[in-house]
Amino acid sequence: MSASGFLRVLAVDDEPPALDELAYHLRADPRVARLHTAGDATEALRLLRDGDVDVVFLDIRMPGLDGMELARVLRRFARPPAIVFVTAYDDGAVDAFDLGATDYVRKPVRAERLAESLRRVIGSRVVPSHPAALARAEEDPTIPIELAGTTRMLPRSAVRWVEAQGDYARLHTAEGSHLVRVSLATLAERWADAGFVRVHRSYLVQLKLIAELRLVNSGYVVVIDGTELPVSRRHTRELKDKLVRAAKQDWNR
Repeated sequence: MSASGFLRVLAVDDEPPALDELAYHLRADPRVARLHTAGDATEALRLLRDGDVDVVFLDIRMPGLDGMELARVLRRFARPPAIVFVTAYDDGAVDAFDLGATDYVRKPVRAERLAESLRRVIGSRVVPSHPAALARAEEDPTIPIELAGTTRMLPRSAVRWVEAQGDYARLHTAEGSHLVRVSLATLAERWADAGFVRVHRSYLVQLKLIAELRLVNSGYVVVIDGTELPVSRRHTRELKDKLVRAAKQDWNR
């Protein structure tokens, strides 16, 4: 962030009308001290090489190096800028949270929605400056969810269990549930290291939150937050082993 406390911003979009609209709204915000624009990833990298930037507002679908690929390059910078994806599509949401995006804004952009993004950027650039805070942010990525027409970032740690719904997944939290366009299989693979385990073809749960593994009729269920979720036969043995290992680790602490 610049010394004045205002942001140095780069907006990247290959469609001139969309870039002009985005730039117009960003210039109108008093927190933006300096704004650069680029029509593709090559121009964006040249601008980033010539000066520091606090945040990049980045279109996803661009010719050549697309927004996701550019974001992966930016993550390797010694001081990577915050990333806000600005797109007309929602099929990049999963990759966005994997890349640690600060926000995910749907087109057409609105001034109040961009203002909210800038607030998040300021918070993310100021608060996690301590190494421990940075480590926590890296360990707890966020996933974009839709709430009343607004895309918000849900921390993975808030998810208690996940339910498959066709090609979508429903994330269950203590406050409610959210439907996201990502398969349960994809989340099972990406969240395995965070303690999420598959207990059924339709359910993925956070292992440490299982309160009970109970035999009911001819099969097992797990209990999380008072909710019973079925455990398939093919996952029962693996789940028992993981619960035993987790308990032993707790005893040895």
